[in-house]
Amino acid sequence: MQLLSSTNRRNGAAAALPLVPTIDQVMVEERAAAFGKRSIKTSAKLEGLKLAISMMDLTTLEGKDTPGKVAFLCRKAIHPLDPHYQVPSCAAVCVYSNLVRAAKKFLGNSGVKVASVATAFPTGLMPLKLKLEEVRTAVRNGADEIDMVIDRGVFLAGDYDRVFDEIAATKEASAPAHLKVILETGELQTYDNVRIASEIAMRAGADFIKTSTGKISPAATMPVTLVMLEAIRDFFYDTGIRIGMKPAGGIRTAKQALAYLVMVKETLGDDWLTPDLFRFGASTLVNDVLMQIVKTVDGNYQGADYFSLP
Repeated sequence: MQLLSSTNRRNGAAAALPLVPTIDQVMVEERAAAFGKRSIKTSAKLEGLKLAISMMDLTTLEGKDTPGKVAFLCRKAIHPLDPHYQVPSCAAVCVYSNLVRAAKKFLGNSGVKVASVATAFPTGLMPLKLKLEEVRTAVRNGADEIDMVIDRGVFLAGDYDRVFDEIAATKEASAPAHLKVILETGELQTYDNVRIASEIAMRAGADFIKTSTGKISPAATMPVTLVMLEAIRDFFYDTGIRIGMKPAGGIRTAKQALAYLVMVKETLGDDWLTPDLFRFGASTLVNDVLMQIVKTVDGNYQGADYFSLP
């Protein structure tokens, strides 16, 4: 069967999925590992750490989430650190759809976006009609961004057209919010599947492609992210459209964050080094980056209790 035969919602023309290259596992893993070995000068390191903060989606996706907890997270997203350190605000706060109104209220006109997970996060196992209603509700409540999940079972069964159609329908339902499509790469089994899923998502209308929900291990890894970045690069060469990237889950240290930024720069170029086109899922990453900023500026570490919990 064709990999994709549905109507291409991005340009309105019937289009099959282009031939997707197979992934050389050895090479992608070796290249990804090399990015973590680059030496970065102190001044560039500080700039990179602050850039990483500006790209973070602070996230709380727990059954015990409350408006108060969301308010606390929103305050941290707006002012991650004492003004003395000149640290920018985070990119977004990501919550379940029923807490979008609370997040929107607390963030106000700060410029920090409200992102809402949707489409039966984290499994995607719900009838499409109900998924789309959840998306529309989140947008009505003020969500600036929708983080949807694909149905991995449908994908692994080879029904790529259905995966495409569900993403395209979600894109339509989420307007005018930006759509991030979560592939849940830890369940896709192979790099080739990650590449195919990335292509489907971009052709169906994704504004961002995202590795993971953070609920499955492994979550984001550098090789998987590299495969997705290369898919974004090739899609840009083919269409002229810039798609964003969000690795999420498993990135816990400032050193890892800097390695990801090096990978983005060398794979996609400086145009992607902006919160408009690159994000980190940052449930636990933010505090380590803040600690490294304080260390770089002041010359010594603060205790862990100096920083608020994510």
